[in-house]
Amino acid sequence: MNIKRFTAPTSREALAKARMAFGEGTLILSNRPTANGVEVVATAEDTLSALDGSAGASSNPPLLAPTPARSAPQRASQAAAVSTLGRNAVEEDTEQLAMSTLSFQDYVRERMLRRRHEALNGPAEPQTLSERSRDQEPERERMPAPAVVRHNPLRSIPMDIPPEPPRRRQEAASAHLAQSNNNQQSVMNELHAMRELIEDRFNTMAWLGQARQNPIQSNLMLKMIRAGYSPSLARAVLERMPEDLSAAESVRWLMDVLERNLKTDLAEPPLYEQGGIFAMVGSTGVGKTTTTAKLAALCARIHGPGSVGLITLDTYRVGAHEQLRSYGRMLGIVAHLAHDRAALQDLLGLLSGKKMVLIDTTGVAPRDPRKRDMLDVLDLPHVNRLLVLNAGCHGDTLDDVLTAFKTEGSQQAILSKVDEAVKLGPAIDALIRHQMVLRGVTNGQRVPEDWERADAHKLISTSMRAPAKSAFDPKATDLNFFFSHSPDTMNERGLVDA
Repeated sequence: MNIKRFTAPTSREALAKARMAFGEGTLILSNRPTANGVEVVATAEDTLSALDGSAGASSNPPLLAPTPARSAPQRASQAAAVSTLGRNAVEEDTEQLAMSTLSFQDYVRERMLRRRHEALNGPAEPQTLSERSRDQEPERERMPAPAVVRHNPLRSIPMDIPPEPPRRRQEAASAHLAQSNNNQQSVMNELHAMRELIEDRFNTMAWLGQARQNPIQSNLMLKMIRAGYSPSLARAVLERMPEDLSAAESVRWLMDVLERNLKTDLAEPPLYEQGGIFAMVGSTGVGKTTTTAKLAALCARIHGPGSVGLITLDTYRVGAHEQLRSYGRMLGIVAHLAHDRAALQDLLGLLSGKKMVLIDTTGVAPRDPRKRDMLDVLDLPHVNRLLVLNAGCHGDTLDDVLTAFKTEGSQQAILSKVDEAVKLGPAIDALIRHQMVLRGVTNGQRVPEDWERADAHKLISTSMRAPAKSAFDPKATDLNFFFSHSPDTMNERGLVDA
């Protein structure tokens, strides 16, 4: 029997030595770590086959067959082989397991699993290779024998896999729990959204059913939407309309409600007579510089040119300072330029004796990063901001501008370019919903003639006049699309005074 023991620092080197000794038909009988490295006991397939053949031939010997005499060299060789097998217990492993390359891989896999299990649950009772073989014998008998896989000595075989650290396991468990919570929260959000959608649809159906029963209400709703008012404001107003009114009385009631909710300064002195420090703010091209010149001219006509001070902060637009200076020369007023907050404070101190000081600012878009810097420069005592709104803009654009330039305290606005607007409904709707105080109206480029006081009755009447037919006007059958969502609780917030 040709069985040899190979010792090397690593398993790879020991297996390489075994294969160099026995060639392709190398069988690994045992593998264990020692003080000098890794010890591998191997043999050749032919040797194991010869051993199995001889064991089968001698399994049933004759009862009285005499034992053949052996020579002294043969007895010595046999004694040496038996001694070697006894010392390493190879014969028992060979007869019970006959470890091939595949079974050795199973042994390595089982050892890795056992070490991981010990790291998680504590050490288990030791089990010998023979016991594991006996435990696996029923399963091997049930399963078909796999083909023998030849071992590649150049491939590394990991003997140990470090257990997963407890901290990593905790992090994985926390991540799994967070993902589960996120999934549950997402499902809850979808259910809430579905519930709100169902409630909105039922409310819309109920309101439309009520509107069909009241044709006056339906006609007024269609008239307001065609005039440019938002569906939310129209619905919030008409829901409070009394049911016992005639058609003419319903129109008058609607006009009165809109006039009462549009805040103006008609009951107070005009802006140019009241005096103070006012800064024109707003988007680009809404008419801030022209509006500043109109107010300066009106104040100079009543109190004289020496009662007005002009300051411009518009250093970004080409020719902005020259435009305001040209208006000032026409009125006999000097226009000053301020580059920053400190210069503005100095100029305000210099012009503190004036009846009215007007500040023209740079036009910025609602989402322009420079808007915040410009508003910070104007954050000074006694400086009132007047938001200039283009009456010809779309309702969404006006709503965006009002939201972006909204400040604390009193909200004041000037409606410009009324002569260019096809519909005044969007602008009036935005002013009502944002509770802005309208301080004046401009309806042209002439200075100072094209300036009017903010008259709520005149503005509402103009907005409700039947304009020319437009491709954007809805039909009566389209009302359902305007009320797919309920109004944004305008009644609850007290924005409509009926």
